[in-house]
Amino acid sequence: MRTYAYAGRVDSPTADGRVAAFFDLDKTVIAKSSTFVFSKPFYAQGLLNRRDVLESSYAHFLFMLSGADHDQMERMRAHLTNMCAGWDVEQVKSIVAETLHELVDPLIYAEAADLIADHKIRGHDVVIVSASGEEIVGPIAEVLGASHTAATRMVVADGKYTGEVDFYCYGEGKVAAIEKLAASEGYDLSRCYAYSDSVTDLPMLTAVGHPTAVNPDRNLRREAVAKGWPILTFSNPVSLWARFQAPSSTTLAATAVVGLSAVLAGAISYRLLRRRS
Repeated sequence: MRTYAYAGRVDSPTADGRVAAFFDLDKTVIAKSSTFVFSKPFYAQGLLNRRDVLESSYAHFLFMLSGADHDQMERMRAHLTNMCAGWDVEQVKSIVAETLHELVDPLIYAEAADLIADHKIRGHDVVIVSASGEEIVGPIAEVLGASHTAATRMVVADGKYTGEVDFYCYGEGKVAAIEKLAASEGYDLSRCYAYSDSVTDLPMLTAVGHPTAVNPDRNLRREAVAKGWPILTFSNPVSLWARFQAPSSTTLAATAVVGLSAVLAGAISYRLLRRRS
């Protein structure tokens, strides 16, 4: 059952500014850590060794069990940046493009896809905001039909990651990214929406006028209850391709991602419009 009461209203652009919906990615839109999802193909292509995979699996287990606090996120950042130092950027992009459909598509929450489509129908921009790397977040966001992304950027030299972080899209960093987008796109943050599962995203949630906790960890749930924020439970990860009977026999190439975005956005919108007619 759809639990957000505002579904179906179309907002008209006003002089007060445009509206955007900011979505965290992991455990909010997809059911797993977006970085962990690609550990298997990274291992197969020689980017990760067995120890890296085991450590990533353990970190993912803790993340799924109880979320991540500030200290855990900082340790995870240090681990990931050290691990990817020396990786070839184009190789990473190629792996993500080739395995995106197979690995990520079945993990997208149906409820999140419907909510994203609902915002698009209402004329809102959709922005994916994630601490994961932009090479991973960008293609996923395009599949979802997002207007913009904000993600962590690594320093690159001679086509390889140096192991240093140019911008960490986490905590107050997410707020900085949101405010920069608001300034460039004319968003009125008091009219905007934000969705996240983690208490570490309190800065992002409190930066907008309409925050919502999705699958919240214990600390975020406590904050949401205290502040009277809506709480949503997403529990149905499904394949968007299968859901709309799209071809699924081939993997996505990088050049096909934008086309898939348009197809899925249209299919979801059509489904919702029919539901309301």
